[in-house]
Amino acid sequence: MARKLPRLQRALDAPALASVAYGEVASSLYFALGIVALHALGLTPAVLGIVGVLFLIVTLSYAEGTTTIGETGGAATFVRVAFNDLAGFLTGWALFLDYLIVIALSALFFPHYLGLALGVHSIARHPGDLIVGCVVIVAIAIVRLFRQTRLYSFSLAVPVLDLVTQLLLVVLGFAFLFSPSALGRGLSLGTQPSWHELAFALPLALLAYTGLETVANLAEETRQPGRDLPRSLFTGMGAVVLVTVLVGLVALSAFPAPHGTTQLGTTWQRAPLMGVVYALGPHVAFWVERALRVYVGLTGALILLTAAATSNSGFGRLAFSLAEHGQLPRRFGRLSRRSLHSPETVIAAATISIVLLLSTAFATNPVGFLASLFSFGVLVAFTAAQLAVVKLRFSKPDLERPFRVPLSVRVRGADVPLPAVVGALATAAIFVAAMTTHIGARYGGPIWLAAGGVVYLLVRRRRGTGLLEHVEPVVEGELPHAEFSKILVPMKLGEIGEEMIATAVKLAQERGAGVVALNVIRVPLDQPLDAELFDQEERAAASLAEAAALGADHGVAVEGRSIRARSIGEAIVQAAEETGADLIVLGSSPRWRRQSRFFSPTVDYVLRKAPAEVLVVAFPQGVLEEV
Repeated sequence: MARKLPRLQRALDAPALASVAYGEVASSLYFALGIVALHALGLTPAVLGIVGVLFLIVTLSYAEGTTTIGETGGAATFVRVAFNDLAGFLTGWALFLDYLIVIALSALFFPHYLGLALGVHSIARHPGDLIVGCVVIVAIAIVRLFRQTRLYSFSLAVPVLDLVTQLLLVVLGFAFLFSPSALGRGLSLGTQPSWHELAFALPLALLAYTGLETVANLAEETRQPGRDLPRSLFTGMGAVVLVTVLVGLVALSAFPAPHGTTQLGTTWQRAPLMGVVYALGPHVAFWVERALRVYVGLTGALILLTAAATSNSGFGRLAFSLAEHGQLPRRFGRLSRRSLHSPETVIAAATISIVLLLSTAFATNPVGFLASLFSFGVLVAFTAAQLAVVKLRFSKPDLERPFRVPLSVRVRGADVPLPAVVGALATAAIFVAAMTTHIGARYGGPIWLAAGGVVYLLVRRRRGTGLLEHVEPVVEGELPHAEFSKILVPMKLGEIGEEMIATAVKLAQERGAGVVALNVIRVPLDQPLDAELFDQEERAAASLAEAAALGADHGVAVEGRSIRARSIGEAIVQAAEETGADLIVLGSSPRWRRQSRFFSPTVDYVLRKAPAEVLVVAFPQGVLEEV
């Protein structure tokens, strides 16, 4: 039987995944550049480059771990497999904090880019930016509660727009602003910036490379994860590091730090790329500067909005994985049929990110505090992920590894990947620097982990499961393997109808089949077959359009048919014969079992007369109610 509950769909190919990878990570430059420049000063491009190289080293471990395990959950998943469920949960809980901070920062910076683009400066000032930021977070949550986010539909457009915008600033910046002498103005290693400021800036620079976890969490939505994930990760991440360093060179040339401070980290901290646009003003025509201001501002606002939405999505995917393995309450692993998101995770992500935004609003440097909290979570995850890859080389050497971290040495019969070892030592060292120099990381991080530990303890006690015990997800039954070329699914209004078209599309995607969505308009006996039934026809057209859109989202061709008939069962059988369907997918409402029947008369008729195999999904009482 087909799965009764909706799950994540494999819909992303290599180009889409590479675009998502670039878009996810590159979007962080819009809010990270200013806070890094505030502390690293003229060494900002160097700091971004050093951390970028480390980021690429970490990406190697993520590529091996994600393709080896092949599940959603990112670092939390392969840490769980390598060590135990508690270690995996703590890694995931630390990453929750990072998702929430990216949502909060993206929403906070959104009105600054939008306000400068439109000339509405009130929304870019306190408390206007806070109010708009909270509204943005709530709006994203509402959309995700009621609509399925079509990541694959927008996975190419927004990152391409992001890349074009950043390359445009790089080209114009190198033409009019770049100056090696400006970069070195006021630079004195150990003094401006001081060693303490450099140690402070290194963890913050990780904020410029957010999004790796979000991409790793797409393992279960990638059509060929073993091949596509590594290729897409390296393509997207390599491009991000290069562009980030180039933008850093341009920005610090425009706003050097001759006296131990740069306007990039003060005046333009919450819209650093708009600062670059304003710096270009004296070098280009007035209308060009105005056009750039509007274009970069609106693009930045769109990209930040997308970053907040995809971080909410990443939060949900991680929660789904943890709930499936008994690390969070089961409700976090139940996806809504309408939106394919867990309502609990959407609401939790929005609520906590708003609390973070408001609770830090009156700090001396709220952006710096949130960035230091981010560094805690990401460094815990990066270090644990690399150690997990090394551990799995010893504990599970026979696992199929579509991608292996290169440059291994033989130790006690196992191939130990040197990049993972070096990367783990480096991220651990930066973690120590963060805990030493950042108040947010030193106090906020451990408090967050302690709160997670309480949640985990309560969940395990309620399940009667040990703290370190592995919990495997319940695997629901599926259809035995069979080849279908055409699947007929009669449309029905309500939740059962939505579930049936989703089931048919899922089967067609797995089997390479096509789908015929059939809407039968039942004509009463006292009316002719060609009677005017405008309302029914409009509803039929709308439901068929939704079915076609769902199929397009998942790469499945859905042919829509609307026919009139006296008997729905006879119409279904006739349509199956005419279309040559070899599988008919039907749903059975629980209300018939309350009437001492198992199936409705329509389902009974189709089962007796159908010229093809019939799949009937009988929904339990309480799962779906339909009258």
